[in-house]
Amino acid sequence: MRKHNGMRPQDVVVLLRILTFSTTTWQGKDLAASLLISPAEISDALRRCQYARLLQADGRTVQQQALLWFLLHGLPYAFPAHPHDYVQGLPTAWSALPELSRLRSSSEPAYVWPDPEGPAWGLSVSPLYPTTPSAARLDAGWHELLALVDVLRLGTLPQREAAYELLSQRLLSHPVQ
Repeated sequence: MRKHNGMRPQDVVVLLRILTFSTTTWQGKDLAASLLISPAEISDALRRCQYARLLQADGRTVQQQALLWFLLHGLPYAFPAHPHDYVQGLPTAWSALPELSRLRSSSEPAYVWPDPEGPAWGLSVSPLYPTTPSAARLDAGWHELLALVDVLRLGTLPQREAAYELLSQRLLSHPVQ
């Protein structure tokens, strides 16, 4: 029997990207190109996601409810974010989401993924995968999903609840055909 390692942060990135595709006819090379991740890593991620029951047996359909539950209850503990150092980068968490700015105190700093081409300065948050900032610049909708996920990794309970509501609306209102 083949040994399965636990989930890795890039698995979440892959699942969220799959949910942005309008059909299940995508190929691994499509994921690899859009995420700037090697095809071999995509294949490994898909296998881990199936094993974790976050991807159906067809290897293409995300178990949306299970993923949402994992994002809310597991992600902050499995892949926590620990902000540090002020850097230039791409805004994340509520810094990238105007609709959540009301939940941020005026003294709270901006949060960014380190990126020398980024438009903002703030506290550095490690992205779930190193290529995430570059890939997020290519797709604004996917960037917003990842920013909501970072609210789950960083936020207080009210911030996490608001982010979860927005994630639920976005992920469940556009099911993959």
